Amino acid sequence: MQALYDVSAAKKPTNVSVNSDLIKKAKALNINLSAAMEQKLIELIRQQQAADWLASNQTAITGYNQLVEEHGVFADELRSF
Repeated sequence: MQALYDVSAAKKPTNVSVNSDLIKKAKALNINLSAAMEQKLIELIRQQQAADWLASNQTAITGYNQLVEEHGVFADELRSF
């Protein structure tokens, strides 16, 4: 499976705007902001890539489902369940 991103890539300082109360509470709980942001970005990227894949393959998925509905799946008659 292809890696989502290059884990060995250098870290890059980035400015972001975040609600000051969230920052205060996260710091009070010793939450590593950089790690939390990376984890959330990974989650968001995976979700978006999955949605993009589904959208780009929707025609094929619909066609396959229609084919199965009309003709069943290979070796349907051999199943014992």
